[in-house]
Amino acid sequence: MLTIGDFSRLSRVTPRMLRHYDALGLLRPQAVGDNGYRYYRQEQLSDLLRIQWLKSYGFSLGEIGPLLELEDEQLLPHLRRRRLDLCRELSRQQGIIHQIEADILRMEGISIMETQYHVVLIQDPEQKVFSIRETIGVDQYHDFFQRLYREAEARGLTQAGPIQMLYHDEAFNPKSSDVEAQMVVAQDGPGVKSKPACLCAAVQHRGAYDNLHLAYDALCAWLAGHTEYRICGPAMDRYFGDPDHTPVDQLETGVLFPVEKV
Repeated sequence: MLTIGDFSRLSRVTPRMLRHYDALGLLRPQAVGDNGYRYYRQEQLSDLLRIQWLKSYGFSLGEIGPLLELEDEQLLPHLRRRRLDLCRELSRQQGIIHQIEADILRMEGISIMETQYHVVLIQDPEQKVFSIRETIGVDQYHDFFQRLYREAEARGLTQAGPIQMLYHDEAFNPKSSDVEAQMVVAQDGPGVKSKPACLCAAVQHRGAYDNLHLAYDALCAWLAGHTEYRICGPAMDRYFGDPDHTPVDQLETGVLFPVEKV
């Protein structure tokens, strides 16, 4: 048996943290003496290492408890989701760094030969789409698209192009947005309609959705410099790639503003 001091010295985890793990039920001592001293089995060092391992990946102590009971095969999906979360955060931070660097160069009077976004005018073709429309928060978008897939499948519709989100609100509200999720389909049927062709100012965004606002910034800057055009319809995000299976840095999103010449 190891005293809490020996256990702490070997693992380089403080006695205070070991007592905290005990209070949370993550790592109970093998025995507690009448004097309140805690004693651990040497084998429990492996349990402590597992806690520290999961903690190093950013899992909270509240999340770690249930994970300790899992075999590797059951733990694997949790690690994959955590990896995806970390990649998204890394991509978001890289986008911020890129923007800061561009602003520094601009303020120093250094011309930037290439910009991250190149705005183009395109004629978006007519599309046959199946859609659902609701007022929801940004945090519900993923589940909203999953429902789009389920309802399209239930109607026997075959996807024939990308999925996309249209924003119908007059003002931006991330907690309550009037949004329409669309899937380009091959057949006619209930819920299927024709989205008419339209002229669009468009950019292509690569990377995490958290940085999508940079694409919107580029389009707003383009509109500010091209006042001969005005917005004539809801903005649209067009998604290429499944975020559940595509590395974050390889996600492609088209952002389109329907415009007309004044």
